[in-house]
Amino acid sequence: MSHVKPSQPSTRKNESGFTIIESLVAIIVVTILMIGIAPVIVLAVANRVQAKRVEQATQAARSYIDGVIAGKIEHPSVMVKDVISKADDGLAAQAAPTTGTLTCAANAYCTSPATNLYCVDLDNTGGCESSSPQDLIVQGFGAITTDGGVSVHAAKNYRAYELGVRVYRAYVFGNLSTLEKGETQAAFGGVGLSPNPIVQTSTGIVVDNPKTYKDLCDDASVTGC
Repeated sequence: MSHVKPSQPSTRKNESGFTIIESLVAIIVVTILMIGIAPVIVLAVANRVQAKRVEQATQAARSYIDGVIAGKIEHPSVMVKDVISKADDGLAAQAAPTTGTLTCAANAYCTSPATNLYCVDLDNTGGCESSSPQDLIVQGFGAITTDGGVSVHAAKNYRAYELGVRVYRAYVFGNLSTLEKGETQAAFGGVGLSPNPIVQTSTGIVVDNPKTYKDLCDDASVTGC
């Protein structure tokens, strides 16, 4: 005698429906979480990029200063007279560089848009281009006090001037109409175009050649050197 097995209600349809709903809920939850943490991720990446840029700019400023001190890099062609005998004031008064097409050989002074801009070629193309997101431009200039500068060795006629240094991205020279001086960029918080220098600093430079120092004084229109 045959037995007929009672039929069981099928739950496959219901189970499939719940799986689709659960998947949709999971996708929605993940999407909401991603929207929430996306700004944090973007900010973290921006901070890392900007911190790296500040580090490179600091190294570029230090290398430029060391090069001038060692005589490997010429003294800057722009010398200003500090009218109140405080070099820091003379440096602060120095205008920001003008923008425009960069004509610069690697690790040398540019010929355009100004001759006191020094190229730091970080992308190894043989020069600095305003299209490069990596290259840096160092603006170097000096300030000599109205009394002819600081005497550091009267017997040997060694004298000193104050060297000012600002470091900008090469990219801004071709993408901004004007640049700023004074306030530097924040070490964290963004990678957009900024007209401000990444780093700026100053230091005293001793010149042990009287003729060279006299030339620098003449450039700054200072008497008594």
